[in-house]
Amino acid sequence: MISVQVVYQGTGKPADRKRVSVFFDGLLSGGGTGDQFTDSQGEVHFSNDPGNGKVFVDGRTVYQGRISGKVVVYI
Repeated sequence: MISVQVVYQGTGKPADRKRVSVFFDGLLSGGGTGDQFTDSQGEVHFSNDPGNGKVFVDGRTVYQGRISGKVVVYI
């Protein structure tokens, strides 16, 4: 399971109702998650295994690299 928390860079506050998706690299683990919307804490949770890939918020790439545990991204 992986979690993504979206935080506003200017205020440090969680960003709620943001559309988040993750796309994984590689032949075996490649592919994407469905879209999920952040909760009041700015968090979404995916049942995917950790891997390398990209995190998208509202269609923009906000993180690229290892995705495992909890990833905090700033918008």
